[in-house]
Amino acid sequence: MTGLVVVVAVLAAATAFGLWRRARDGRVVEARVDEQLLGPEELGAPLGERATLVQFSTAFCQPCRAARATLAHVAADTDGVVHVEIDAEHHLDLVRRLNILRTPTTLVLDGSGRIVRRATGAPRLADVRAALPALPA
Repeated sequence: MTGLVVVVAVLAAATAFGLWRRARDGRVVEARVDEQLLGPEELGAPLGERATLVQFSTAFCQPCRAARATLAHVAADTDGVVHVEIDAEHHLDLVRRLNILRTPTTLVLDGSGRIVRRATGAPRLADVRAALPALPA
């Protein structure tokens, strides 16, 4: 009987964790990063006038492919928006500095390179569009 109780408890905990993770995965939230700026030197590409979508990914990351397609689509369809993909394995100093814990992680930078939003997991198209800063005046 004790074994059955343990199995049920483990299944309940695993289900709760899975539901929690699924609800949080891909959500674009306000960034909790200090006022540091990222520039073209660190990114290896110029910043977008309106926004830069910075994606940290790894070679064998399946959700990274979906994130790449979504971010590239938004960049292609929106004036002043650039998509930059960074290989997390080859830029560990930047990964550590920005507290990137898993891939894909997407940072939304404003036109000056300040991090304004962040998403862990493959973000949804509507969420990425909603996270873009307003056009500069």
